[in-house]
Amino acid sequence: MPEDSRSLHMPGAPRTTLTRFTIEKEHEQRERNPTGEFSGLLNAVATAVKIIANQVNKGALVGALGSADTENVQGEVQKQLDVISNEVMIGQTEWTGYLAAMASEEMNDIYPVPGAWRRGKYLLVFDPLDGSSNIDVNISVGTIFSILRSPSPGDEPSLADFLQPGTEQVCAGFALYGPATMLVLTTGHGVDGFTLDRDIGAFILTHPQMQIPEEADEFAINASNERFWEPPVRRYVQECLAGRTGPRGKDYNMRWVASLVAEAFRILTRGGVFLYPADSKDPAKPGRLRLLYEANPVAFIMEEAGGLASTGRQRILDVPPTSLHQRVPLVFGSRREVETVERYHQEHDETDGAAGAKGAISGLNGTGSHSGPGSGDDRAPSSGTKRPERFDASLFNARTLFRS
Repeated sequence: MPEDSRSLHMPGAPRTTLTRFTIEKEHEQRERNPTGEFSGLLNAVATAVKIIANQVNKGALVGALGSADTENVQGEVQKQLDVISNEVMIGQTEWTGYLAAMASEEMNDIYPVPGAWRRGKYLLVFDPLDGSSNIDVNISVGTIFSILRSPSPGDEPSLADFLQPGTEQVCAGFALYGPATMLVLTTGHGVDGFTLDRDIGAFILTHPQMQIPEEADEFAINASNERFWEPPVRRYVQECLAGRTGPRGKDYNMRWVASLVAEAFRILTRGGVFLYPADSKDPAKPGRLRLLYEANPVAFIMEEAGGLASTGRQRILDVPPTSLHQRVPLVFGSRREVETVERYHQEHDETDGAAGAKGAISGLNGTGSHSGPGSGDDRAPSSGTKRPERFDASLFNARTLFRS
């Protein structure tokens, strides 16, 4: 255990609470004349997290498990705890005077702070209970949130106020409801983790300045979607599965918890890469995860911890939002692993683009524009021209990941 971590657990050693931590951080920026509103908002979110943790922990004892027999805007069946968690997040933050409006996975539209309360200068977006499909089987779930500045404080909040790229986030964080309740957050100065001490009811700094290893030997992906993956994703996974006898030269373990917060925390603590890539399963959805309240906050945290987050083709934090519940592909984790996935996408796109351009030229020359047997595409290349190696899709049939 690192020396600074040991000191956190020594009897009698001073322990830094979340409240103290946020106030001290504001004091470090005296030149900006902090008002205390930001630390107040973070502590209101932390209170909501404690209440949600209590409900998750009690589960069936308070009748909080099971379906709510309703659907959210994405058409997903809501769990009772989805609805409860959403109400808690709103109820613990709307009265503070720090927020102008909120947006949630569980609400169709934005939620302006009611006129009964003073409106502040921040916007809050959140997934109140990430991984809730696992709640009935007692797998770790969590809450993800992002804080933005309102571009026009005092004016009536609008959807356009929320459509800010991830680079504009003031703070991002997630809570993890597992064996311990944890709160992980960044304000752009590294990533810090806090553990809930239930005896005193406070979050205590236990994981200061978390850093992701650049390289790792774990990857997480939903292997049941293999037949829908793009070639660069198949290539990356196949190389991991090939282990030390393959091009990566080492063995990898595959994980899949189906809980974004659990995957993110594992990567923060021991490295690895998470992939929920673009695929052809549902052409209407370019990705599975929501940009504003899932991908952006996780990406901010990953980058501040020394990792990367990407769509496979673009940095997540640079993706321009176009709608409240916009979906994107998401690849995040150890820097070198994400860079490898991005490089494979780039190489594939360049090869695919070159092949498309060649086909278009052939069509203009009257030599045919269709590929396949008898189309002319299979003829030998002219002297001095090297044909790009074809991607062998037969390696990646539905049984590939589970072969003996």
